[in-house]
Amino acid sequence: MFKFRDYHLRYLNFRLLLFIALLCYAGILFLTSATMPETEGVTKQMIGIGLGLAVMIFVAMVDYHFLFKVAVPIYSACVGLLILVELFGANYNNAVRWIEIGSFSFQPSEICKMGLVVFFAAYFSHFSEKEKLNHPLTVFGSAFFLSMPVYLILKEPDLSTTLVILFSFLVVIYVSRISYKWIFGVLGVAAPAGLFLYYQLSKQAALIMAGTPPEDGLVNNYQIMRILAWRHPEMYPQLAYQSENSIMAIGNGGLNGRGLFNTTLESVKNGNFLVEQETDFIFAVVGEEVGFVGSVLIVLLLFFVVLECLYVGLRAKDLGGRLIAVGIGSVFGFQSFVNIGVATGLLPNTGIPLPFISAGLTSLISSFIGVGLVLNVGLQRVPNRDTSDVARFAAAQRRNGLD
Repeated sequence: MFKFRDYHLRYLNFRLLLFIALLCYAGILFLTSATMPETEGVTKQMIGIGLGLAVMIFVAMVDYHFLFKVAVPIYSACVGLLILVELFGANYNNAVRWIEIGSFSFQPSEICKMGLVVFFAAYFSHFSEKEKLNHPLTVFGSAFFLSMPVYLILKEPDLSTTLVILFSFLVVIYVSRISYKWIFGVLGVAAPAGLFLYYQLSKQAALIMAGTPPEDGLVNNYQIMRILAWRHPEMYPQLAYQSENSIMAIGNGGLNGRGLFNTTLESVKNGNFLVEQETDFIFAVVGEEVGFVGSVLIVLLLFFVVLECLYVGLRAKDLGGRLIAVGIGSVFGFQSFVNIGVATGLLPNTGIPLPFISAGLTSLISSFIGVGLVLNVGLQRVPNRDTSDVARFAAAQRRNGLD
């Protein structure tokens, strides 16, 4: 479980830790501003950061190869938690995503994002070592294992988390070097299936716009209505209210923003025009209070976190480590893109937290688990490994006296 002799402390990724620390600090500042004069949310966030750091250190110390050995129990725990949500979950805003234990509640799908990255990294690295990565049973088996958690999360319903899991799965399976025959084959099937899906969703949208929403639509009617509100905000002002105000808040910030903790009534935030401004729309607070310059800095920090995950993946000592680091990076990157895209009106409204900045204990601890996994892979990288194919070829030539 612990193999400290395989760790190289000089490869501890201090850059990643610095970026995470800056994001957490920024999160505390923006959360304080978004919720003042209340302080309970900020206190919970600080407790979450403390717990997250402890979990991150523990995960970083547990050999990820040991996690591969218990990948099946990890997967089973993820599915088991999602089944518990289905059976005993608490309903908030017409969504059953949380499990309550006394006054404490948590969202299992957030933890499952990281657990599934570990499982599929173990899965594909295992079959890659046996040279069975492209075997039909391997590929269809991965689709089967993916379908169960995806189905349970969709039922909550939680489309945004489902998309995060699907995206990370596609990144992991691609980086595992699956044959392009499978990729083109899937694309060949997905293209007509996508057209059929678009046709069915268009029919459902037309019925909703006509005032006769179907009872058995392909997806929930409210999800279609969110897309319609995004495309036609004048037709659905109540649904477009949040997104429109978020865009107004970001525009209100201008170049340098109105300043942190401002109390002016001209602020969109202070006028209570934003709902869930401490979670899904925290970037609107960022845009209004620190403006374009501050928003760019936050985006750059998130971008650097993703880059560091990819950097660690490129220098991992084996395929399994590479898949973990790249998979975690894809989760951070996709979540950040969707959250900011929703806040700026680039994407339809869907609830998804901004890593390390949005309020939410489960999301925060899940993100720290991801960082711990990446640090784990980085600590076990091969010393002085050069990942360039050209450099490795040149080194081989020099060894053979051919240059």
